[in-house]
Amino acid sequence: MGNPGERPSTSVEDYVKVIYDLQERGSGRVTISAMAERLAVSNSSVSGMLRKLSELGLVEHRRYGDVRLTETGDKAALAVLRRHRLLETYLVEALGYSWDEVHDEAEILEHVVSDRFVDRIAAHLGDPLVDPHGDPIPTRDGRVVERETRLLSAAEPGTVGVIVRVNDSDPDLLRYLSEERIGIGMRVELVGRQPFGGSLMVRVGAPGDQRDQALGLQAAEALWIAPAPEQHPPRAPRSGG
Repeated sequence: MGNPGERPSTSVEDYVKVIYDLQERGSGRVTISAMAERLAVSNSSVSGMLRKLSELGLVEHRRYGDVRLTETGDKAALAVLRRHRLLETYLVEALGYSWDEVHDEAEILEHVVSDRFVDRIAAHLGDPLVDPHGDPIPTRDGRVVERETRLLSAAEPGTVGVIVRVNDSDPDLLRYLSEERIGIGMRVELVGRQPFGGSLMVRVGAPGDQRDQALGLQAAEALWIAPAPEQHPPRAPRSGG
């Protein structure tokens, strides 16, 4: 799949990437409605494409059941994600884009650049393991660094961690987080939460330079935290499929 002409169609790549991303970020269950919402299409459109993906050997899906990538589909998704996340990193590091601008640009470029070009980007950047949003960048052979992470919104009061990943699907949310000076690598403590799905109170920053801040549930659901690196070193890369 080195050249664009040798790859699946743009729509096929978009679908396998979304399925992988929903599996990775969620509970592992991927439904037609979740895909339709993410892709901004109808449920019937998703159903039709799933039949095609099944015929291509990329997904397993039974009627009214969950959607799962096959080993072949997994590899196809990881190839797209490698291109997408390296392109995002290059746009930020080399061209000065902000982290809320790169997603849409990479969505276009990921389908037209060659793997050779992307490998050159990786070498130029020093083979980064994560993109500007903290998303893991698959290696050339389809491995992904596994980290112990959890959503801030799912943590218990008193939990302390480091922000390591931010969902990048909403540019407005990324701009809001930037304005609030919340980003990758910051220490955060969940102080408490309002009942009935209300705001979370968090303490952000290193000891001696901390500030308390209210954070809406939508923002908290976009932030992934990990224990301090000195307490839990990263695990070895695992095969992506």
